[in-house]
Amino acid sequence: MKRLLLDQGLPRSTVGWLTEKGWDVVHVGDIGMSAALDTEIIEQAKKDQRVCVTLDADFHALLATTSATGPSTLRIRIEGLDGKALATLLMSIWPRIEHILAKGAMVTVTERAIRIRTLPVTIGAPLEKQE
Repeated sequence: MKRLLLDQGLPRSTVGWLTEKGWDVVHVGDIGMSAALDTEIIEQAKKDQRVCVTLDADFHALLATTSATGPSTLRIRIEGLDGKALATLLMSIWPRIEHILAKGAMVTVTERAIRIRTLPVTIGAPLEKQE
């Protein structure tokens, strides 16, 4: 399941880098959703069965507060990545998170860790952390 929808703040050039590697990636700017609300982007990702990749914390908040079961969302908390660097990051972490994203999860990636919360979010549910 390497189907991604990249949010507006992410480099469009990532699409090309990942497409060359066989991934199915779409950027919101390429499908007329540059000014779309976060809820509209989430709905599009769900409809197209794509993992939503974003820099925005609001996506996780929306999923958590609505008890949503999808779509899976991957939040990147590393600033300043160009298209190639983002593609490289996604390819390097994907083997560790693909199985959980397929089931429904909110994943946050920092320079030091990967945090995973399965969907739907429930109060007191453990947060999985990978170093």
